[in-house]
Amino acid sequence: MPRKKEPSFEENLERLESIVEQMEAGEVDLAELMKKYSEGVELSKKCMSALALAEKTMDLLVQEENGTVKETKLEIRETEEC
Repeated sequence: MPRKKEPSFEENLERLESIVEQMEAGEVDLAELMKKYSEGVELSKKCMSALALAEKTMDLLVQEENGTVKETKLEIRETEEC
């Protein structure tokens, strides 16, 4: 059975923004609010993890060596989370 494709960073962020809008509208009952809050926390963790990985990757590109900038090939690595 094929593995389910994980949502991208952009998809997770879009879903998180949608949840925030729904919560801010105040039209959700308490039980649904708690479910959305929990989902939002998980999406936030995934997005923060993806951003941290991107930042780490970019930091590797801009390393100085003996006062000069050392060029490093950009390799995009994806996590299972985002």
